Amino acid sequence: MISDRLKNPILKNEIYSEEIKVSYLKKIDTIFNKGINFYLDPKNLTHSLEDSVFFRKQSFNSYLNIGSKKIVTHFEEIKHSLSAISKLSGFTTKRKLPVFKLSDDPKVSANNAKSILKPPFKKEPKEFLTSLITVFAEYNVYVFEFVETWNKKEKANIDGFFLSPNTIVIKRNASSYRREIFTLIHELGHFFLEDEEIDEIDEKSITQSETTPIERWCNDFAFYFLAGKYSTAINSISTASSANDYQNDLIDEISANTHLSKIALFTRLLIDRKISFPDYQIIKEDLDQRYIDWQKELQRKKDFDKAHGIKSEGRPPKPIKSPLFIKAIQSGYHEGVLNEYDVCKQLNIRPEKIDKYIL
Repeated sequence: MISDRLKNPILKNEIYSEEIKVSYLKKIDTIFNKGINFYLDPKNLTHSLEDSVFFRKQSFNSYLNIGSKKIVTHFEEIKHSLSAISKLSGFTTKRKLPVFKLSDDPKVSANNAKSILKPPFKKEPKEFLTSLITVFAEYNVYVFEFVETWNKKEKANIDGFFLSPNTIVIKRNASSYRREIFTLIHELGHFFLEDEEIDEIDEKSITQSETTPIERWCNDFAFYFLAGKYSTAINSISTASSANDYQNDLIDEISANTHLSKIALFTRLLIDRKISFPDYQIIKEDLDQRYIDWQKELQRKKDFDKAHGIKSEGRPPKPIKSPLFIKAIQSGYHEGVLNEYDVCKQLNIRPEKIDKYIL
């Protein structure tokens, strides 16, 4: 990776040697972002089960590229930092929610979880996502978004993960907040099972035979949590075919009132054998093509604006901040564990905005 685009590639013996050029260390650090002193520290690295999920798990449900590993490591460091801040400031995040077992019915478990959490429904998907993150904070569950810009060299190939005991991380997906919402509730399922996992989540993956029992449970949990009372309407569908326009009107209504995507709903019908696989494929291809057309239209607008010197009003997306995270940082500040610089760094805010968070 550090030899990429170099006319003369860096050789292995130039790295695995008694001495190494500082310029090479700097190249290596562009990948790991640890700082040069990390590589100069004579102490051996510790392999502790508490340090990283990579030491705790032998395998993951998804292949993790370097971008994914960097994201996971970054949030593990945040988790350890929050743990230290909480201990020093007396801020507690003791578990308030029950633990479920894989043998529990995911539908019953989803209904039980929803009756405890009582998340308020919002019509706009982003507002609903924000309300979910706020509710989870009230029950001592941290939720973090990670944002990947269009020009990032090595993008993560995962959608979300759960880190024990109470941290959920999800990928910002502004083009499909419904997918991000599904990912969040899927990871909430892992939290309830106390099963750490890093996933490339697909609402359609529940049809695949290779999906693990835990992944199927978490997918079912997410589906029924979001479906709520509309699961009755879904069950009322006897069949979906071209003869009844694939129940599109009802599917549209359910999707609008649950934030379940249309493909997630049709996948459920496929699992329940209420739509044939050939018909399901027709629906899926149509929805995929609509998404491609929508993306092309957005790109055409961007190209038109650029060609005519019209500046885009869009700003780089900012991750939603969990109220629990803000409270932990506030506690650290008021107890003297963090100074103003630390607060700004942790919350990624400008110094002039600090009063909004600490007063």
